[in-house]
Amino acid sequence: MDFNEYRNRGKMMVDYIANYLETIRERRVYPNVSPGYLRNLTPDSAPVDPECWEHIMDDVENIVMPGITHWQSPHMHAYFPALNSFPSLLGDMLADAINCLGFTWASSPACTELEILVMNWLGKMIGLPESFLHTHNESMGGGVIQTTSSEATFVCLLAARTRAIRRLQEIDPDLEDVEINSKLVAYCSDQAHSSVEKAGLIGLVKMRFVESDESLSLRGPQLQEAIAADKKKKLIPFFLCATLGTTGACAFDKLEELGPICQAENMWFHIDAAYAGTAFICPEFRHWLSGVTYADSIAFNPSKWMMVHFDCTAMWVKNSEHLHRTFNVEPLYLQHENSGLAIDYMHWQIPLSKRFRALKLWFVIRSYGIKGLQKHIRDGVQLAKKFELMVINDTRFEIPAARHLGLVVFRLRGENHLTERLLKRLNARGRIHCVPASLKGKYVIRFTVTSQYTTVLDITKDWAEIKATATEIINEYKIHGSDASFNKTKVTLAETRNWNNNFGASLLLANSPMSPKVVNGSFAALFDNGADWSRKLLRSETKDSSSMRRRIRGILMSGKQFSLDSRMDLVQGMIPSSSGKSADAKTKPLEDNNDV
Repeated sequence: MDFNEYRNRGKMMVDYIANYLETIRERRVYPNVSPGYLRNLTPDSAPVDPECWEHIMDDVENIVMPGITHWQSPHMHAYFPALNSFPSLLGDMLADAINCLGFTWASSPACTELEILVMNWLGKMIGLPESFLHTHNESMGGGVIQTTSSEATFVCLLAARTRAIRRLQEIDPDLEDVEINSKLVAYCSDQAHSSVEKAGLIGLVKMRFVESDESLSLRGPQLQEAIAADKKKKLIPFFLCATLGTTGACAFDKLEELGPICQAENMWFHIDAAYAGTAFICPEFRHWLSGVTYADSIAFNPSKWMMVHFDCTAMWVKNSEHLHRTFNVEPLYLQHENSGLAIDYMHWQIPLSKRFRALKLWFVIRSYGIKGLQKHIRDGVQLAKKFELMVINDTRFEIPAARHLGLVVFRLRGENHLTERLLKRLNARGRIHCVPASLKGKYVIRFTVTSQYTTVLDITKDWAEIKATATEIINEYKIHGSDASFNKTKVTLAETRNWNNNFGASLLLANSPMSPKVVNGSFAALFDNGADWSRKLLRSETKDSSSMRRRIRGILMSGKQFSLDSRMDLVQGMIPSSSGKSADAKTKPLEDNNDV
């Protein structure tokens, strides 16, 4: 492809993208494909000779698009937003063309300095204290763009671990790093995102999940009680991750209660505001930030609600020296004449290199301005309020947790299995897409207003779909309510396949009780047989069964690829057939055995 062809193809690609986003409302939100679908539509090996561009683009529409979950659709309500915008796309187009690697200031001065600038802008826009900004050469604080909130949490946990180890070694120089690390314990709410747990696993530290209150918020007394119990065990509290806008219900931990405890215990206080952080651009939502002055670090995702496309996570720290002490590796070939005088972001992150992400963030902020972004946020909140009123006005439904920002959680009144059936049927039809959560034992449906293209008409249409489907579920229950097969908490595959042969349930990435790990979770309908049999399968004593060991060996010898969840893989080979005997894993396809 030469310069002239690039110009032509580039213009065509812009038209394709514009048409895709303009007509996205017409596409099915959730794809109707099964695992491995693309392998059957493509050659086994790469082409030897160049292919023409027209054939490549034909395959985009015919092969790629059928397997896409359309996150920009106005009928996409499953997760928190993952938006884009034209300024963001254009900014990244330029960044990709420049393709600089901003590991040091010298490797591309503009890459580093624009990141400092936009992070100062953004910090002021959401109302962060001056201590988090890099406004002069003597500033200890500052912002950095990480890839994800998961990475930001992990980076801060590692910095906190380094700080704790150094502090204790100053008191007792004979203490080894590994000895201290084995006693460190971190804390978060039981509503925190699963990435916090993952940070603890990778960081090799204990993670304590503290029970939230009736409003799903982490409170000071509960944290203090957990810390006291661990200190009696000679453990060393060193890190707390508070959440502003939890995954399950967009709840907010009480920073003003948690901050003083962290200060008194010499613990690193990190705030994860992945979704809600964008809302703080509007002054009326900043009351949830009260107490942020106690924090050592805070992060949120412009790549969610702020229309800066993935990946882009804004993270600020009060004292960047803790990052330097954790990540500083400076061989001769990375040193430059301004080392020590300018920020070298390789010392603020896990990777060495970084993309020019500041460019797309800069384009978006300048293109929309603070007022334009505030309007976008407020419009999304108003749509969520309208949906909430629709739910409230239908007495068949309840809202078990307060609506905050753009997320509404709702359920059918009654047993969990009714709401589970409702969600599965909605998703199987593919016209809207939602995911579940479990809040204090209640199975709920999360409905988030995500797309900037969503209108009142879209919300009204989605609610009509939900109501009509709920009527079907309730009428079936009235007819078959005494039938044990209807009352069991797990929806059978056969029923699900009436609407979509290839439907697989989405799982919500949050900590217990909203976990993708299958531990008798009410939202994970795995089995096409009775609940009693499935519960027996998951009990730990079955691991000693000789028949199970034989079945596992058979699965391993079959050479077949299975899902990432080993429990699901195990079930794949052991679903009893109608005759009561186990079905063979090689002859019974995955989608015939489970709904996930």
